[in-house]
Amino acid sequence: MNTGVTIGQAAAFVGVTVKTVRHYHKLGLVAEPERDSSGYRRYGSAELLRLVQVRTLAGAGVPLAEIAPLLDADAESFADTLTLVERQITAQIVELTARRETLRRLADGNRALLPDRAVALLERMPGLGFGPDEVTAAREGLVLAKALVPEGFDDYLTHVEPAMRDPRFVALSTRAAEAATWAPDDPRIDELATAMADHYLANPAQLKIVTGLQAPTEGAARYRMIANQRGEQAPAAARLTRLVEAKLRSAGIHIPRPHTH
Repeated sequence: MNTGVTIGQAAAFVGVTVKTVRHYHKLGLVAEPERDSSGYRRYGSAELLRLVQVRTLAGAGVPLAEIAPLLDADAESFADTLTLVERQITAQIVELTARRETLRRLADGNRALLPDRAVALLERMPGLGFGPDEVTAAREGLVLAKALVPEGFDDYLTHVEPAMRDPRFVALSTRAAEAATWAPDDPRIDELATAMADHYLANPAQLKIVTGLQAPTEGAARYRMIANQRGEQAPAAARLTRLVEAKLRSAGIHIPRPHTH
């Protein structure tokens, strides 16, 4: 009378495929049972136990090459190896979690490049009266600021967040966005520049929105790239920026000048 089960039955019992069982045999993880009088290999309790052990360890992330010596080790070595494997798996989980978060952020163009605080500011802008072009300009400016002056970016957001709750600041900002469409010699630009400079001087916390992006090294170059980011596309916006900066300098505020270091 035949005892034991066939390879197909053994694989089904253990929860793997026949191909996997044969692979375990090839690697020497599980010894192949002898053939019975009918020519079939019959798997007894010893082979099934070994299959379960191998499948469990492999499923837990233990490399197949390490399973045989692990199963043949003493209890202390077995525990040490499992601890090491657990650490490796934990590190992989951390790495994969970070990758997943990156992929999720990539699905949102803003979140791929900016922290949640900055994204929240951008999401508020349409409701405050800023058009799509102004939101895009703000996004580009924030991306540049984070890249060029990372050490001051969080403080910069800390000054911008309450300013966006100030109706006067918002009104001046939306007016400045509108000014980008004006002719560069429009007299309203000078009037707006005066109003903006006066507002900044009367609100020191909001003035730091202008001065806070001056990096401790290469300050002028970095600041200029951020400040002129939209001015390169809109001459009126560039003139407005120059006028506001000039008025702040005349009041004793340090603003880096073009081509200075």
